[in-house]
Amino acid sequence: MPGFTPIEAIAGGIMIGLSAGLVMILLGHIAGISGITEEVLPPWEEPEELPWRTGFLAGLIGGPLLWALFTGHLPPAEVRIPGPLMALAGLLVGFGTAYGHGCTSGHGICGLARLSPRSFVAVAVFMATGMLTVFVLRHMLGVGV
Repeated sequence: MPGFTPIEAIAGGIMIGLSAGLVMILLGHIAGISGITEEVLPPWEEPEELPWRTGFLAGLIGGPLLWALFTGHLPPAEVRIPGPLMALAGLLVGFGTAYGHGCTSGHGICGLARLSPRSFVAVAVFMATGMLTVFVLRHMLGVGV
């Protein structure tokens, strides 16, 4: 996994901010991945919004595939966590996004930009929880993170 890559980080941040801004300006919605995904799965409360939500999610999958088309390889990914632990983490994230009414993209990107107090609290909580989790797994349990 590469170390400090400021150009890529800046370019990625610009693309994320631009996409979140465009969704808000053009569609009037927050680009929160958990909310978009929830509304793509049945039952559909707003079926007229299914095309843009499906397109947004397809873009998340298509982005790395487009990268591979131009570079000849997929972006590198290194996962050193056992499968069952990853499944547990996924379940916890799912419950957390439902309970917290949003995910990192909804609260961290869109909510903070809107100066939402709930998003400031949510981001502080999941950042602190993430740091604590890494500390416990890496330094107390010896699991590579």
